[in-house]
Amino acid sequence: MLITSGNHFIDKNGMINLLRGVNVSGASKIPYTPNGATHINQNFYDYKKVSFIGRPFPLDKCAEHFSRLKAWGFNTLRFIVTWEAIEHEGPRCYDNDYLNYIYEVIKKACEYEIYVFVDFHQDVWSRMSGGDGAPGWTFDEIGMDVTNFTETGAAIIHNIEGDPFPHLIWPTNYTKLAAATMFTLFFGGDVFAPKTKIRGQSTKEFLQTHYINAIKQLVYLIKDIPNVIGYDLINEPSRGYIEWKDLSKFEGRLLKGVTPTPFQSMLLGSGFTQEVDYWEIKTLGFKKTGKKFINSSKKSVWHKGYQCIWMENGIWESNKGKQQLLKPDYFSKVNGEIIDFSNCFMKPFINRIGREIRSIAPNALIFIETDSESAPMTWGKNDLSNVVYAPHWYDAKTLVFKNYTSFFSFDSDKMKVVLGKKNVQKLFNNQLQKKKEESSLYLNGIPAIIGEFGLPFNLNKSKAFKTGNFYVQENAFNSYFRAIENCLLNCTIWNYNCINNNRNGDQWNAEDFSIFSYDQQSNSSNLNSGGRALKAIVRPYAAKIPGKPVKMSFDPKVGTFVFEFIYNPKINFPAEIFVPNLQYPTGILVKASDGHYEFDHKKQLLLYHCHNKAHLHKIMIMRKVA
Repeated sequence: MLITSGNHFIDKNGMINLLRGVNVSGASKIPYTPNGATHINQNFYDYKKVSFIGRPFPLDKCAEHFSRLKAWGFNTLRFIVTWEAIEHEGPRCYDNDYLNYIYEVIKKACEYEIYVFVDFHQDVWSRMSGGDGAPGWTFDEIGMDVTNFTETGAAIIHNIEGDPFPHLIWPTNYTKLAAATMFTLFFGGDVFAPKTKIRGQSTKEFLQTHYINAIKQLVYLIKDIPNVIGYDLINEPSRGYIEWKDLSKFEGRLLKGVTPTPFQSMLLGSGFTQEVDYWEIKTLGFKKTGKKFINSSKKSVWHKGYQCIWMENGIWESNKGKQQLLKPDYFSKVNGEIIDFSNCFMKPFINRIGREIRSIAPNALIFIETDSESAPMTWGKNDLSNVVYAPHWYDAKTLVFKNYTSFFSFDSDKMKVVLGKKNVQKLFNNQLQKKKEESSLYLNGIPAIIGEFGLPFNLNKSKAFKTGNFYVQENAFNSYFRAIENCLLNCTIWNYNCINNNRNGDQWNAEDFSIFSYDQQSNSSNLNSGGRALKAIVRPYAAKIPGKPVKMSFDPKVGTFVFEFIYNPKINFPAEIFVPNLQYPTGILVKASDGHYEFDHKKQLLLYHCHNKAHLHKIMIMRKVA
């Protein structure tokens, strides 16, 4: 078990623990039975008849995968679970077989001394709206017909659209009717849809209660497994329409494909054909390239007997064949006050669900995120303690254009091009340092962990799959890790996915982020075989520190690792440094400011005992020449 102290994780011996981990797994977004890979259309709408048993991998494969992850030096898993996996059949119908399966998988991770924090994952609300997370029946409960999402422009769904599926089109669902409506109701249904009830409850109360109760089913089971350190409450939460200033205009940051305004989305969902702007991503940014008519068949996204929730609550009306937006700023102000999503909606949710979890697992760490486009949350003495800030970070240029160049990038905050290798590295350093500083500025100095970072492995038109050479991905990961080391940050890579293949990637929305693939495996007896960009990812780091870390760096080209820390005289344990054989195949040379060390080649672990306990300690590890 870990606790927080200032911006550090502390174990039972008082040692500061640095968390280096990976997300397990992207496969957990989709059902195992039937195969829920998003390029498959068959049985897609039979969302109640699914099973996630086997995600992230079957029980009989746990030893293989946990052995590999342990050998690569990962001491932490961000373990993916979805609401749908627990409660897919209907409200209060929990899949106990799945819950018991997850218990067994996490218990296996404990045997490998790997920390686990469970991430309750979602993307654009649900598989039915083009992502993952919530059960399909959540749409039924508000009267939405998921089979009409495509025709009405309420969502773009890989299973329905088929291949080739446009890169990065799925995130545009956050601003389309299905996902935006559900998130608005989930966080603010009592405020923004007071006339709409689900089974006699406000939409917010109904949805949040079922979400929390589903999560609690798992917490009850795994609360006593010693390596379970906490829970990430909701992945990449969205504010939906909350804070939207003018519903007649599009205010999202990602402009790609058909881009209806919220009012157009509402009209489309009610059977009114709309001419919508069409955008493309060009070399110099987003460009409007035309318009497109949507819902020419005039289908409705609302079941018979239901009407648009936003019409029901007075935002717009249809009178004598004319549709009129009555309240364009409806979601940006309440009683004349400007809306603050993070503090007025997200923070109360975090406190509520966190306290529910703590009623079962009192010592659990609570990992928190908020909508990335909203103002930061401010944490006070009346809010939960023992919390962790878990933002995500991706290199925008590499993510959007699926290529990496060390001397050319793009600053998405300042919206400008960055040139020069040193400047690009400085950009990454500054962006990650900003993430860390947010926890000090707004959240009372709690620990920060980068919950996700990574890159598409099918860069440069999948060139590495043809050549077997992942040097571009290695260069990118080296830049990312240099920034993480510079900031002394905790992190978990996105992701390790055992169903990844070169054709369909991670099997979800045409993404390919896995650091492992059987398609790259040539020797099943070698744990490293199948790994991607391991020369950059598997690297030395100080895992347990008897004091305060000051500096850490690693140069994989020459194999030099440097670590500095200030010793805490109250701790009588050595520093533990992971030293991977992959980086030091012929052995190591060690230089230290003082003291002595012991190295276990098999465990890939160096124990450093410092003698002079009154000053800064420095240890340098180098490759031994054969």
